[in-house]
Amino acid sequence: MQEPSPRVALIHATALSVPPILAAFDRHWPQAQRMNLLDDSLSVDRAAAGELTPAMVQRFVDLARYAQGTGCRGILFSCSAFGPAIEAAGRATGLPTLKPNEAMFDQALAVKPDPVRLGLVATFQASLGSMGEELQALARARGRSVDLRTVFVPEAMDDLAQGRADEHHRKIAAAARAVADCDAVMLAQFSMAAAQPLVQKELPCPVLTSPDCAVLALQKALRHA
Repeated sequence: MQEPSPRVALIHATALSVPPILAAFDRHWPQAQRMNLLDDSLSVDRAAAGELTPAMVQRFVDLARYAQGTGCRGILFSCSAFGPAIEAAGRATGLPTLKPNEAMFDQALAVKPDPVRLGLVATFQASLGSMGEELQALARARGRSVDLRTVFVPEAMDDLAQGRADEHHRKIAAAARAVADCDAVMLAQFSMAAAQPLVQKELPCPVLTSPDCAVLALQKALRHA
C-alpha cells in the first residue's frame, strides 16, 4: 500500500506570501497535503514594535503547536523577519521546521569566491537585520566569509498588495541594480519571487528566490525525519 502524502503546515505573516509558496508546491511537491495558517497582524505588529517581542514569539509557538495538533509532520514559515520565533516554534514541537530562507542561503553560500559578495533585496525592511544575522551565522558555521550588501525597496509591497504587480517588479529590478557587482543576489520575501525574471534581466549574477528552494528542502527533511 502506498504511504499517504504527508501533511505540512505553511504559516504566513502576510497574505502576499501565500501564492508564491503554493505555486512552488505545485511545481515540486503537488502530492503534499498543505494546511495554510495566516496571521497577517504579525507583520504589522513587528513593523510597529521595531523588534521581535516575547509575545510575538509565543504566537509563533502557538501556531506551530496548533499545526502539530492537526497532524502536520513538518512546518514551513514564510515570514522572513521572525527567525528566533521560528526557532522557538521548532523547539516547542520537535517537528522539522524551516525558516523561509534557509535553503536559499545554502545555495548562496555555495557560490564562489571566498569571501563571497552577496546582495539581499527586501520589500519589508524589518527582515533585513534578522536575515543578515542568520546568513552570517550560517556562513561562520561553514567557514565562509560574506560581504553582505542590503537594499530596501520602499512602497513595492504596497504596490503588490494593491494589485500593481508590474510596478512591484519594476521597483525591485531598479533597486537591485545597486548590488549588480555581487556574486549572487537574493530576493528576501516569498512575495518577491515573481519579480525574479525581471531582476535577472538587470543583473549579470544569479538572482535567487526562496519558495522553490524551501519546498524542496522541506520535502528532503521529511523524507529523512
